[in-house]
Amino acid sequence: MIRTEKEVVIIGGGAAGLSAAVELCRKGVTDIVLLEREEELGGVLRQCIHDGFGLSRFGENLSGPEYADRFILEVKKRKIAYRTRATVVRITADRVITVVTKDGLLQYAAKAVVLAMGCRERTRGNLAVAGTRPAGIYTAGLAQNYINLKNIMVGKDAVIMGSGDIGMIIARRLSLEGARVRAVFELMPYPSGLPRNIEQCLRDYDIPLYLNRSVTEIKGRERVEGVTVMEVDGEFRPIPGTEQDFPCDTLILSVGLIPENELCREADIRLDPHTGGAAVDENYQTSVRGIFSAGNVLHVHDLVDFVSIEAERMADMIARYLEESSRFGDCGVRVSCGKGIGHILPQYISGTRDVVFSLRVCRPMEDCAVQIWQGGEVILQKQYKKAMPAQMLQLTLPRNRLKQGYEIEVRCV
Repeated sequence: MIRTEKEVVIIGGGAAGLSAAVELCRKGVTDIVLLEREEELGGVLRQCIHDGFGLSRFGENLSGPEYADRFILEVKKRKIAYRTRATVVRITADRVITVVTKDGLLQYAAKAVVLAMGCRERTRGNLAVAGTRPAGIYTAGLAQNYINLKNIMVGKDAVIMGSGDIGMIIARRLSLEGARVRAVFELMPYPSGLPRNIEQCLRDYDIPLYLNRSVTEIKGRERVEGVTVMEVDGEFRPIPGTEQDFPCDTLILSVGLIPENELCREADIRLDPHTGGAAVDENYQTSVRGIFSAGNVLHVHDLVDFVSIEAERMADMIARYLEESSRFGDCGVRVSCGKGIGHILPQYISGTRDVVFSLRVCRPMEDCAVQIWQGGEVILQKQYKKAMPAQMLQLTLPRNRLKQGYEIEVRCV
């Protein structure tokens, strides 16, 4: 097996991996290899042909492929090494990466590893919906891939389960292609996606959105023939007597994303139960020294612009780590989720410099405040007119507000 030494190995050629590679190169770190398991760089952005990307990062309204191409062109211009159709099958705690490629098994020994594998969709197998296994059931991302990249229409009469952003975007896409989208059903008492997608993808196309609803049965043998939908109570249990049947030939699932963290378990990296990704410090370093993480593999983002910005921050930290590995700061201050907070990142800080927290609330709130508690008192507070689980909030904590020797808890009240 061929083994090569590299300063940095980046796993994943989507928004996070591409952004990290370009920023590292800008910082003078050029001994890099970028590994992508698909045939082309760009990740899921390649199939996101709608616009809305790049407003925060570039100040322009771009499609997904256009956004990805900005970074791909930089990778090629800077001659950053990359391999496509390269699947990483193992990472060890001492940063040895085993990769399956068209040339056989390869190994890389790295000074630093970047985890940028993105996330995957929950499938029907995660939902335990009653019924047979007919054709016509797709996750929203798979349906988007078929329509936008392969020019294959997935159905003519659809129902969508879950109001995640990809689900609402595919509802619009199906409508534009002439299919009928009967409705979107959401288990929660509030939408899971961004408000702009509710307006642009559902209301603009007269697609109804039903809250507190769940698909409880799928009908049909060879092909989906319909679904049964029921209202749910506060514990998400179906309410007897609320059954409604909807005929359809296609069921699209948009029921959440899961960070792709199987490789983290191989390297004994500590995972955070709130994000599903690695627990990281303010340097984006995981619990295993020299292994860093950013993007949707770390925590699921609402906008790809923030994925890139986060990966670029991480690249700055990696450049510092490579220069001063033995003196790279210890982050011993624990940060935890308090009342009203769904997740918080980073989970550990040093207390010696300013830190940017990224967080989500547990439920929609109005006229609320995000508070940072330490030593029994509020050291920072920021007011919000509205906070929603679908939107990532960011809060900067200046180092001069911190106390020494106390853990931090973040609350939303």
